[in-house]
Amino acid sequence: MRLTAGTSSRLGATWDGRGTNFALFSANAHKVELCLFDAQGRRELERIELPERTEEVWHGYLNDVSPGQLYGYRVHGPYDPERGHRFNAHKLLLDPYAKRLFGRLVWSDAHFAYRPGSPREDLSFDRRDNARGMPKAVVVDETGGFSRYESRPGIPWEDTIIYEAHVKGLTQLHQDVPPGLRGTFGGLASPTMIDHFKRLGVTAIELLPVQALIDDRILVENKLVNYWGYNTISFFAPEPRYAPDNPLDAFRTTVARLHDAGIEVILDVVYNHTAEGNHLGPTLSFRGIDNASYYWLMPDNPRYYDDFTGCGSSVNLSHPRVLQMVMDSLRYWVEVCHVDGFRFDLATTLARGPNGFERNSGFFTAIRQDPVLASVKLIAEPWDLGMGGYQVGAFPSQWSEWNDRYRSAMRRYWSGEGSLIGEVSRRMTGSSDIFNHDGRMPRASINHVTVHDGFTLADLFSYNEKHNLANGEDNRDGSNDNHSNNCGHEGPTDDPEIVALRRQLRKNQLACLFLAQGVPLMLAGDEVGNSQNGNNNAYCQDNEIGWVKWDGLNREGDDLVDFIGLMTDVRSRFPQLRTRRWLDGRRADGSYGVLWLTPSAAEMTEQDWAFPDGRFLAYVLSPSEPSADAIFIVLNSGVETIPFHLPRLPEYQIWHQLFDTSRDTVQVAPLPSGSQTSAPPRSVMAFSGAGV
Repeated sequence: MRLTAGTSSRLGATWDGRGTNFALFSANAHKVELCLFDAQGRRELERIELPERTEEVWHGYLNDVSPGQLYGYRVHGPYDPERGHRFNAHKLLLDPYAKRLFGRLVWSDAHFAYRPGSPREDLSFDRRDNARGMPKAVVVDETGGFSRYESRPGIPWEDTIIYEAHVKGLTQLHQDVPPGLRGTFGGLASPTMIDHFKRLGVTAIELLPVQALIDDRILVENKLVNYWGYNTISFFAPEPRYAPDNPLDAFRTTVARLHDAGIEVILDVVYNHTAEGNHLGPTLSFRGIDNASYYWLMPDNPRYYDDFTGCGSSVNLSHPRVLQMVMDSLRYWVEVCHVDGFRFDLATTLARGPNGFERNSGFFTAIRQDPVLASVKLIAEPWDLGMGGYQVGAFPSQWSEWNDRYRSAMRRYWSGEGSLIGEVSRRMTGSSDIFNHDGRMPRASINHVTVHDGFTLADLFSYNEKHNLANGEDNRDGSNDNHSNNCGHEGPTDDPEIVALRRQLRKNQLACLFLAQGVPLMLAGDEVGNSQNGNNNAYCQDNEIGWVKWDGLNREGDDLVDFIGLMTDVRSRFPQLRTRRWLDGRRADGSYGVLWLTPSAAEMTEQDWAFPDGRFLAYVLSPSEPSADAIFIVLNSGVETIPFHLPRLPEYQIWHQLFDTSRDTVQVAPLPSGSQTSAPPRSVMAFSGAGV
């Protein structure tokens, strides 16, 4: 028989070498039809009603369907938005478990289950067929010749240095990347980029979303795109625009080559919402399969979505089948694609229950007990836009979190704000006030100053105001709270004093990032002075605004690659910068983890911490290993030179300068303990202490 019942045990399209099993969850559907298409995705060849339903999973097995077959679903059920149901079998739907997509979405009104412009809005019903303009799912062979037992780098958390990048934007303008690889998965792992990563000393590439996405209709009509990719439509399929021929194999090859170079791959994943948007959005997949199961709906009016994300809807992981989908997706990217970790966008939404954020949510419990995910890196963006959404420090011990408190403090400090030395001291030593509980370690804090969202490092010290007019929203979008400093001139300038100051402030931020306890994360392009022309929300700019401009490489004033390499070397040399333990001050036996010192090298008192408008901070980190040296760090964000004395510690008689951000060379001659030197204006200095 060609069509048999198959099995409900594995969702999606599963080829077993003889045929393909199709299985789709829908708790509220009345009937599910599988639609098979020709190789071009233009003609629907046949519709096959899935013959069985087991525990709310519709399933069937076709013994003549093999890899390469294009397919979609039509799901029958009630169209009753006021009760939360939005079934419309006139709409072809993507399989939530699709491993590969073919074709692009061509926008038209046919993609809406209602008639746009109708007086009844989404309460109306649309009978147009949207199949011709829909991407199709593709049956794949998941093994594809790739070993499930590929060796991973396995970088310990404390040795991790993360480089956040966009697949296309990183290499699109890089002249040394082969033209055919620019802007693709393959470009990431080109010899040019691997050599660059090695020079920087980064150990992990964190990629902006690579799961298949949709460009919003309004962006397309304005000749823009959803460049960053936070508009996912398929949680298993790699985005085809980064490798049109075979994105799954191209992605796996890239991961393997990065692994061969000792570099991990972390994916930014967006499980908190989908590309279907709010109640007036299109019906492309989840909404038409089982709207009431996949999304949080308003309890008293399920026609509308409970939107914690600001994107129109929120995925409901408190539903066991939706949670299963997310867990299956995570395991798929680890087991089949061999990624090393995940950064979860708006992660608070994933742990919401009926009463808000739940620290013991089903999502956290499922992650905690999963053996596949036990060894991968888990990073939360620990907030969303709902009530009680800001949860920095509240995630379980298995997790690390983006620490926006570090970002804010360091931006304010180096932009010229005073009276911050207490706050800066906490951020430079791992933010124990936030994360030191429930067995968490300093690696819980992912320290960052710049990421995709906001100013680049060059723009942070070139613009006081955002310049987002190119986004088509009259400069209303993007944050107004940037803590930036244009150094006296808005935008580019040839003034040598301003150019020099901007370079020094960039170096200061980078130096602090790599000297701070926790895990450093830097933004791609910051090492070469990349600018977005003051745009702090380049989410729709798939052009030279959003791409990394590599013309700063090897250009005096912009190129900080060697400086970052020096910083990563310093971080590697001093284990106390990447300790697994929280620091403490003077202990009963006289030993210490950190000593905070005044300019006269005396240990700081409470009065010193309250110094009015204080901008000078100096401290010694004792060795965390017997063979290591102490490191003495000096920060001066003031506009004046500050004389200071090197630490007077009996165990360290000589201090060697490691770097001074105000100079490209270092003081070569060793300096004796207690000797006086000076911290130049707006500078970071570091010294290593040698024993007797």
